[in-house]
Amino acid sequence: MKILSISPAKPTKVYEYYWRFAAERQEVFFNKMNGIEPLTKDSILLKYKFTNTYRASDRVSQYLIRDVIYKGSQKADELFFRIILFKTFNKIETWVRLSEEFGEIRYSEYSFERYNRFLTGLMSKGVRIYSGAYIMASGSTVFGYKKKHSNHLRIIEKMMKENVPNKVVDSKSMQSVFELLRSYPTIGDFLAYQYAIDVNYSKLTNFSEMSFVVPGPGAFDGIRKCFADLGGLTEIEIIKLMAEKQSEEFKRFGIDFKDLWGRPMQLIDCQNVFCEIGKYARVKFPDVKGESGRVRIKQTYKPKDDGIQFWYPPKWGINEKVKNYYSKLVKGAQYEF
Repeated sequence: MKILSISPAKPTKVYEYYWRFAAERQEVFFNKMNGIEPLTKDSILLKYKFTNTYRASDRVSQYLIRDVIYKGSQKADELFFRIILFKTFNKIETWVRLSEEFGEIRYSEYSFERYNRFLTGLMSKGVRIYSGAYIMASGSTVFGYKKKHSNHLRIIEKMMKENVPNKVVDSKSMQSVFELLRSYPTIGDFLAYQYAIDVNYSKLTNFSEMSFVVPGPGAFDGIRKCFADLGGLTEIEIIKLMAEKQSEEFKRFGIDFKDLWGRPMQLIDCQNVFCEIGKYARVKFPDVKGESGRVRIKQTYKPKDDGIQFWYPPKWGINEKVKNYYSKLVKGAQYEF
């Protein structure tokens, strides 16, 4: 990857806190695993909800990896179907309800009528079936259904009938997977990139997370708060710059960053941290304006005892280290990073 210089981009005072936020949020991650209270001395992190420094450590991503991707058939069509169905709603509770109703989720046993009727029934009872993490277009102009989930089920059907699972397997890059997914109704740039990352957690593809990135709206906001002037660099180049310079910048600011068992932040993680620092700065640096114009953080932090046993895509080669970490926790020993 071509090494970029931070010059002529001009950092603001928020820039340093990009790195401090990434490190402290990762510290919270490990403190929670260790049962250390308080999780942090940072009052903003204690009060408000922020995603993990590493996307794959978030609750929904962990469930996707462990309970959706690596449970069930690993055939391309079944695997792709489970991933896209889960991510369409992006809500663990919806997946659990579908599983309770239909048993093991299989494309070979899928029926639009049954799934649509069941989801419509949940909504009629006041059950929220979608996560609020992404803004999902309704697709009503394409398929004509009044209910958003009906249109989304049809989009999944369209993908399956047009052999997208095998097209994904045959793709030569993460960008080509992104472009394939982006070609379908209601799936914009940000969503297509998120889906490409999720697919890449599985055996369907095996691309480096350092190979491709698409900034989302939150990242654009965070970038504008971290840099007064991009100096001619694009937002994509800025994100690559952060990934390339992370070790150097943590050292320069005297920050002890505990990475993910030897895995540095990837482009998707650096993109996410821009989203989160954009939110964080609303409180820490209210005078620094971004693109969104938002001044408050809506979601407050509510502790959840999910009992997550963290587990990552096996191809990353870190699960044995995670297992050893848990083992030392049980024995009360100090883990050496």
